[in-house]
Amino acid sequence: MGDRRTSNHSEVTDFILVGFRVHPELYILLFLLFLLVYAMVLLGNVGMMAIIMTDPRLNTPMYFFLGNLSFVDLFYSSVIAPKAMISFWSESKSISFAGCVTQLFLFALFIVTEGFLLAAMAYDRFIAICNPLLYSVQMSARLCMQLVAGSYFCGCISAVLLTSVTFTLSFCASRAIDHFYCDYRPLQRISCSDLYIHKTVSFFLCSIIILPTIIVIIVSYMYIVSTVLKIRSTEGRKKAFSTCSSHLGVVSVLYGAVIFMYFIPDRFPELSKVASLCYTLVTPMLNPLIYSLRNKDVKEALRKILGKRNIFI
Repeated sequence: MGDRRTSNHSEVTDFILVGFRVHPELYILLFLLFLLVYAMVLLGNVGMMAIIMTDPRLNTPMYFFLGNLSFVDLFYSSVIAPKAMISFWSESKSISFAGCVTQLFLFALFIVTEGFLLAAMAYDRFIAICNPLLYSVQMSARLCMQLVAGSYFCGCISAVLLTSVTFTLSFCASRAIDHFYCDYRPLQRISCSDLYIHKTVSFFLCSIIILPTIIVIIVSYMYIVSTVLKIRSTEGRKKAFSTCSSHLGVVSVLYGAVIFMYFIPDRFPELSKVASLCYTLVTPMLNPLIYSLRNKDVKEALRKILGKRNIFI
């Protein structure tokens, strides 16, 4: 029986990405929608990184984390969107076995890294609001580098484990992945292996990745709210909350979609695809908009850059 499963697994050289189950005429609309959103992702995140790197006033821990967040958003959306757009035009809609492994690994790497970066940003806001006099000391350049490096390290380890566990399965039932990219839950559906151990390990991995970051974020904001409520002036409270509202918006969208996708029973594949869109394309598109529209420093830096261009024109 083991030889048969190994044989079936070795025969799989590619998969079929089913994508969205819509009329073929709507593929053009989906392609244009993906193209528009992906273009906004590229423009917004590259623009955000350029602003942060060129303006000396943004040389602070908060913007260091935000620059890395834009980098991560840019790359994990790039892992998904181009292949999805190609599939809308392709007849076969196939992805090679190696391509599927690579896509799952890179997506897991960047999405987990983003979760830890958001936790680091919550800790940064906690220090800035609760211990402002010690902020420059506690949030040193060395600590910021360690937090970012730790985020990428956790992302890499998680990606290696999740990818290894997923592709030890035997795929003899079907080659058709009912999704628009290679994700581990749709891959489970087409496996003929016993999924009990695999699902247990996958759930454990998701739990140790998501729960610690959520706990850090919740605890940080509990202290932040407690501190802000002690501020007597309304203007002071408003200013303190405004520095956190952008981060809270990003956290809500990302974690809401991720929890729905990976912790709710996998009974509605089409609904899962819509939820996946939230963190693969919508969140990377919204992040630069949220941080730029609600951030005075970023808006001033953008005006400064545009003003210089007008002078040269």
